[in-house]
Amino acid sequence: MKVISLHKDEKELIELAVENNRHAQHQIYSKFAPKMLSVCRQYIKDVHQAEDIMITAFMKVFTNMKNFEHKGSFEGWIRRIMVNECISFIRAVKKVKFIEEENYIEESFNNIESQFSVEDIQFLIDNLPEGYRMIFNLYAIEGFKHQEIATLLGISEGTSKSQLSNARKVLQDNIKKLKNYNNGTQ
Repeated sequence: MKVISLHKDEKELIELAVENNRHAQHQIYSKFAPKMLSVCRQYIKDVHQAEDIMITAFMKVFTNMKNFEHKGSFEGWIRRIMVNECISFIRAVKKVKFIEEENYIEESFNNIESQFSVEDIQFLIDNLPEGYRMIFNLYAIEGFKHQEIATLLGISEGTSKSQLSNARKVLQDNIKKLKNYNNGTQ
């Protein structure tokens, strides 16, 4: 009896996808699409728009896969393409303006209480002004440094820091409101 491996290792799957093997591309898409849709949703409120952007970004993934050098994780490489595609969309459609502000307060924002669901937290992030949301996601979710954000968005490092500080203030205020609402003390 011949045993056929159902799962190819990632490197082999990537090599097949580079050669336009549709089955390999489909496997990659199926494996990463749910996570990448969630990444796109962090930047784009409308789930249908987020899905369209994800699909466009996957086209870029497959077009540029030959450039993946197997340094770092493949998922991280795909994620970076998703984030860049979301930022490009927001720039083109929304014309986000960042307020040049050098004043900011560095605060800790690491203890969102476990009483909030993922949907509650996503709702709070979705309701941030566009610029605040973009900076918050890039810094807090994606792990970019302020210098990287400044370069990526064409803003000053101080603007990135102030936008993050303002986003945190708005989130903290809205968390208090949500907490009060959940406790019935509107």
